[in-house]
Amino acid sequence: MGLFDFIRKGLSKTREKLVSGLRAVLPFGRKIDEDLLDELYVAMLAGDIGPATADRLQDEIRAAWKAGKLSEAQEILAFLKDTIAGTWTSGDRQLARAESGPTVIFVVGINGSGKTTSVAKLCQFLRARGDSVLLGACDTFRAAAIDQLTIWAERLGVDIVKHQPGSDPAAVAFDACEAGLARGVDTILIDTAGRLHTQDHLMAELNKIQRVVQKKIPAAPHEVLLVLDATIGQNAVNQARSFAEAVDVSGLFVAKLDGSAKGGIVVSIHDQLAIPVKFIGLGETPEDIRPFDPGEFVEALFESEPEEVNK
Repeated sequence: MGLFDFIRKGLSKTREKLVSGLRAVLPFGRKIDEDLLDELYVAMLAGDIGPATADRLQDEIRAAWKAGKLSEAQEILAFLKDTIAGTWTSGDRQLARAESGPTVIFVVGINGSGKTTSVAKLCQFLRARGDSVLLGACDTFRAAAIDQLTIWAERLGVDIVKHQPGSDPAAVAFDACEAGLARGVDTILIDTAGRLHTQDHLMAELNKIQRVVQKKIPAAPHEVLLVLDATIGQNAVNQARSFAEAVDVSGLFVAKLDGSAKGGIVVSIHDQLAIPVKFIGLGETPEDIRPFDPGEFVEALFESEPEEVNK
């Protein structure tokens, strides 16, 4: 299966909900009017394109209609596709690299977001491009998290630094950086404890981990990736906004897109947050990760199903 087909398949539930919902209010030959625009707005909300983004898109469609650029309903879907794709710039979505020594990546997020599995996917991605990787099991509050990451390390054939459950996460991170330096690895992935942005003591702990890591690798962390669960829809946007107020998030990993009909949140995230989506997760295995490509994403999201093309 080609890369585009893989992403297209992963977005099938979102496409079925969002695009099918849009098509339902955009029958061939229907003239554009305010009633249609209102129905379209509701369809966008149902597809998890949030209110602020739906408002903006509705305004752009209305302006194009008033300017005579659009007149019939069937023209709107292509207009939406081009408008959404056109808002993404070629901003930096590449992972940062250390100028010398290991690159340190913190992975943060709430429990249940798919954070630890996303660490495994990142590990697989990095190894596939030729990097050596070491894992740091800094989610010491949950023994299950340490066990899960240990299993992934064994499956992926990488080293892991871990302590006993309940240990100081900053001490684990320090040891991981020390080991990474000694072994000359390219990347150190730090799996941090799941936390809510409202948990001040855990946010303070994250800052402590950063300070301790910087004693070994002064420029670290080079990336702080926030894992978001696509299945929670617009709540993920709110979560990202609040998290970014507490932590210097450099990029997003949107997980579980294949199991959700709420992939429209990626459009809302871009529209409302100044944080680049760097990766998307589209399955259960470590290989089910793709660097985020906006053009490819929008194309896969809006492409017609084969049976629709043949009608």
